Order: sequence, then C-alpha cells, then structure tokens
Amino acid sequence: MTDVFIVGCGYVGFRVAQKVNARGQRVAALARSSASRARLQSAGIQSVAGDLDKPDSLSELPTQNTVLYYFAPPPSQGVTDPRLATLLAALPTSQWPQKMVLISTTGVYGDCEGAWIDESQPVNPQADRAKRRLNAESILQQWCSQRQIPAVILRVPGIYGPERLPIKRLQQGLPVLEGSISPFSNRIYVDDLVRACLAGDGFIKNRSYSTEIYNISDGHPTTMTDYFNQVADALGLSRPPQIDWAAAQTILSPEMRSYLAESKRLDNRKMREQLGIVPEYPDLATGLAHCKHQQLINNDFS
Repeated sequence: MTDVFIVGCGYVGFRVAQKVNARGQRVAALARSSASRARLQSAGIQSVAGDLDKPDSLSELPTQNTVLYYFAPPPSQGVTDPRLATLLAALPTSQWPQKMVLISTTGVYGDCEGAWIDESQPVNPQADRAKRRLNAESILQQWCSQRQIPAVILRVPGIYGPERLPIKRLQQGLPVLEGSISPFSNRIYVDDLVRACLAGDGFIKNRSYSTEIYNISDGHPTTMTDYFNQVADALGLSRPPQIDWAAAQTILSPEMRSYLAESKRLDNRKMREQLGIVPEYPDLATGLAHCKHQQLINNDFS
C-alpha cells in the first residue's frame, strides 16, 4: 500500500488527506504550527513538524517511496517559489518520493482574450502570483526529470465550495465590473478538485517516467460578474453594484484588478479523457445548490 505525504494541508490538502485516510492508506502531512498539528491529529492524520521557510526543520521527512502532494503556496512576494526548492533540496536519495502531484494555477497562461485554450497553450504569466507558480512548475519538472520521478501538475482556476464563497464581499456591497466588459473566468468545485488530485496519483501508477500537465475546471466558464451574481442569488443576498473599468482602477484592489485583466476559457478534455474526471458539479448552479445545502446543514452563512 503506497504511503502519501502532503505538504500544504489547507483548504484542498486537508480534504485530500481525509480522502486518502478514509480509503485505508497511510497518510502524513507537514504541519508548521501546533494548531495545524492538532487539527490533523483530530482527523486521524499523522502530523510531521516542519517549516518550509526553515530548511533545518525538513531534514527527516517521511517521504521515501510516497506519493508527495505539494499544495503549499509560494511566498506572497517575488516571482520564484523558494519553498518548493527548499523542500526538494532537503530530500536525500533515501527520502525521494515515488511520484509527485503539484497544484499550480491557470494564471500561468496570462490573458488569452477570452479564447478557449488547452494544455498546449503557451505560458505567458503576467501577475507575479502566476510567475511564482510557473517557477514552481519548472523547479518540479527539472528535479523530477533528473531523478526519473513521474509527476503530475494540475493547473487550477478559482476554487469554490461551502467554505469558500465571497459572502462577506457581497454583504459589504463591494462592486464588480459591468457584466458586458467582465472577463471570462473558470472554476472548479473543491470536491471535484480533490478527485482530480487523487486521479493524478492513479494516472501515473503504472507509467514510466513522465510529467503530465492538466487543466482542471468544470468546463463551463462564465464571466466574473456572473459568478458574483449567481452566488448572491443562490444565497439570497443582494447582487453587487456594477462599475466601469475607469472606476475599477480606483475602487477595486490591485489583486482583483489583476484577475480582471485576464480572460480565458479552459478546455478540460484532457482531464476528462486521461484522468477520467467528469465533474460532479459541472456548472455554478449545481455547485452553488450543493453549497447552500451544506451551509443549511451547518447553519453557517457567515
């Protein structure tokens, strides 16, 4: 039975750890803080103390012959990901994983002017956050290639789910771009992303060395404004006010403006055909209905 080690046990990583644990595999996760360790242990997941910003803490990780899932975010500044480089440099030959799965971002493609794109689209990251992720991809591919370790890179757009909806933003009445000029954006429901992560492991079980890249999305992009409107409608909140691009330059945050500067529609055929992932939540209406159901159960609309 193959062991699994997870680096970055946040919103997605914790769910992957739970799924792996539920199917009877041994799973461990890197934990930087005592709170993280307690959370993992309460879920029956082994925690391993370590900090990606402190190389000395990574000297004895239980990564030998594991599937190593890397979900940790890069630093918030710069255009490189020294954290992934630090982790890989800390692994001696005796601790090399059997294979690796990395979450990246579809932001590496930059602005595609609303065109449909697949994995053959040239990368052209514009925002620093996307440049950091592309750097992580390059680090991983080079490291795995030199050691003949197979890897899967999942390029992921906006992730949504019961605990990840823009509820506070809508409650505050923050504006969005006018619908007619709003860019296309892509999404994936968190449960479908977890399935894709686990399928990425399965895809390379019986393959020789390779690095494969997959666009992960529900296959039904809409505009950014439509996303906010659909969330508001699903949860019984007021739709946000709309502003033109000139007003957006002064009102919206730099991060939001960077998202609005890019427009693309993701073709997910490779995900469907090779990973065998047909989204259970293929559009916003389906995903938001499930979010609302979960929030009613948990009585959480905060």
